[in-house]
Amino acid sequence: MLGRLDEIVFDCAEPVRLAVFWAHVLGGEPVHRSPDWSYVDPPGQPRLAFQRVPEGKPGKNRLHLDVAVDDLDEVRARLERQGAVSVGSVVTDEQGSFQIMYDPELNEFCLIV
Repeated sequence: MLGRLDEIVFDCAEPVRLAVFWAHVLGGEPVHRSPDWSYVDPPGQPRLAFQRVPEGKPGKNRLHLDVAVDDLDEVRARLERQGAVSVGSVVTDEQGSFQIMYDPELNEFCLIV
């Protein structure tokens, strides 16, 4: 092993807003080190950090998070009330079901069951 995953960092416009959103999704308390840097330490998971950058999101994510949930419909509805957006409909195949979502800054993630 050459290293270990310490944190996953999102470039964004509003670090505070995303730290609060992802704390709601994964647990933990949002920490705001400065107006340009916030993070959340979800229990038993890598830290998610959010750093302010001046440029907007240029296109599709090259990396996204898959979030395992017990009740896809319930979690999707709760996250939509927090500013998330569903993309398309639920996809079901032999591996299970998933829903593509955007967080409040249009970063893609998937809810999976």
